[in-house]
Amino acid sequence: MINRLLQKTLRTKMGKGKAILLIGPRQVGKTTLINKLLSKKQHVFLNGDDGTVRELLEHINTASLKQLIGKNKVLFIDEAQRIKNIGLTLKIIVDQIKDCQVIVSGSSAFELKNYTHEPLTGRKWEYKLYPVSWEEFEQHYGYLEAEQQLECRLIYGMYPDVLNHPGEERDVIRNLTESYLYKDVFALEKLRKPEVLEKILRALAYQLGNEVSFNEVAQLVGVDKNTVQKYIDVLSKAYVIFPLSSFSRNLRNEIKTQQKIYFYDNGIRNAIIGNFNALVNRDDVGKLWENFLIAERFKYNAYHNSFAKGYFWRTVSQQEVDYVEEKQGRIKGYEIKWNPKAKVKIPKSFTTTYQTDVHKIDRSNFREFVKR
Repeated sequence: MINRLLQKTLRTKMGKGKAILLIGPRQVGKTTLINKLLSKKQHVFLNGDDGTVRELLEHINTASLKQLIGKNKVLFIDEAQRIKNIGLTLKIIVDQIKDCQVIVSGSSAFELKNYTHEPLTGRKWEYKLYPVSWEEFEQHYGYLEAEQQLECRLIYGMYPDVLNHPGEERDVIRNLTESYLYKDVFALEKLRKPEVLEKILRALAYQLGNEVSFNEVAQLVGVDKNTVQKYIDVLSKAYVIFPLSSFSRNLRNEIKTQQKIYFYDNGIRNAIIGNFNALVNRDDVGKLWENFLIAERFKYNAYHNSFAKGYFWRTVSQQEVDYVEEKQGRIKGYEIKWNPKAKVKIPKSFTTTYQTDVHKIDRSNFREFVKR
């Protein structure tokens, strides 16, 4: 079992008088991580997918909660977003049963946030778990094996179940995509047109690394702009995709309102377009590499409590920088290339205006970009 970077963080928050919330998409290892954290602790486990549990907790009072928890010091509620009034229930535990540590996990991040936001204001630690990061992967497998698997990871991604079934990656990632995307996402927002979701996802997958126009996607799919915007918002909240906004501060001709869309996992993206071909037979290697590195940088910043914000930069005259990061007022630029021998053209207007350098990240030096 791969050790997750969040495990140490969660352990330090135990017993600090607040609820611990762990959210993220299905199948990234939330339950496994918490069970490992609690392996030597006596605790109560409740699954929100169980109808009996939901019925029990929806209108429970303080006395019944104390009886349920008993002498245990930890209560773990999985898939908590399925339970009505879960925020108020958690508030009672934090406020009235102070010697009990409550830990909550949920795959529907936006539902769980809505249910717990007001009741748990000032009463929670909230963390997000993503597919396995390169840092976690390399720590588990070692430098050599991780290096040998890099191309495979660009194709099949970093979901735990995919990593645990070598040779069966295609079947695993397809099952994951079908259950995760075409069932969960629809159930979460009660979307009625699966064919529209599929078309929008395909359009975004093929435009990977390019600026996305809602109007263009709408015309391509045959729906209105608002529908595209709604579906993209849902997919972002469900941790399928994430946006990268354009960076603009000073130059008059900078692109100011555009965004690019990336996938949290390469395997999900490739399953959507049905392409698991080896890199040597693909014409989108650069896009896969860019998506992989930006997603990994996103995980890196999240797990190491960085306040860095990521962007891309481009001008109307087509000068561009693939990835720009702003942290505590400092700006850094990165050009992403798969081939170490590839040359990059660094825009002087960017380096001069923002008094910074642009670093080339490629196959030979990417580790310094995605891990400590």
